[in-house]
Amino acid sequence: MPPARKRTRSYDPAKIRAAVLAQFGNVRSAAAGLTPDRLALPTRLGDWTVRELLAHIGAGLEAVSRLIALPEPAAQDGTLPDWPLAIAADAPGIAAHARELAEHHPDPAAHLAAVEERLTADLAAHPGTRLLPTSAGALPLADYLVTRTVELVVHTDDLNAAVPGLDVPQDRQALAACTRLLADALAAKAPGGSTEVRVPPYAVVQCVAGPRHTRGTPPNVVETDPLTWIRLATGRRSWSDALRDAEVTAGGERADLSPYLPLMA
Repeated sequence: MPPARKRTRSYDPAKIRAAVLAQFGNVRSAAAGLTPDRLALPTRLGDWTVRELLAHIGAGLEAVSRLIALPEPAAQDGTLPDWPLAIAADAPGIAAHARELAEHHPDPAAHLAAVEERLTADLAAHPGTRLLPTSAGALPLADYLVTRTVELVVHTDDLNAAVPGLDVPQDRQALAACTRLLADALAAKAPGGSTEVRVPPYAVVQCVAGPRHTRGTPPNVVETDPLTWIRLATGRRSWSDALRDAEVTAGGERADLSPYLPLMA
């Protein structure tokens, strides 16, 4: 008999909905203040400009409405930790779609406002139990909204990195959910109990095959802050650079996470 899969972490649906709308509102407000020269700035995402990055952020939220409009799957067959690992295969199509959207929506702020209006209406009209056909299988709407915190937090960080002086705030609940989901994805990718990964104040997971500790301080410990962890998990920061700059502490022979990172890029 195969081993039982670990229980998936639960999230408060009301808090997640509020966090998604709050963080999207932060991005929309920032977009309204960007001049054409700033919209044309390059980003750290290949050849994307800020305009294309904003188009992609809008597409990430439009996906909720698009999936709601599709036929509902008969049963759930995916879990949240599957999503970060599944989404990497969609990268080429995502990039092309962002460029198309940027061309069709020359006013990013207006486009994001329209997306926000439709999303708010759809969330009010559908329960969190509504199943959606996602890249990681059929997931409840409430779970899929957790994946939107990853999209929003990661790309808000990209936006802040691209535009000098811009400091779009990160909603605390969105940052927490993003951190936890990516930590759980690591535990799914590298199952085991020999290494403890700590991302205070939001997440602690055990991973990596090997001897499992049962009490006291574990022999293999990795610790970092939420944004560094998110950058490592999404390929914005390399493991070696984070160690060099003391953004990560890692102790023990199984504390090297480089074979498992990034989780998504």
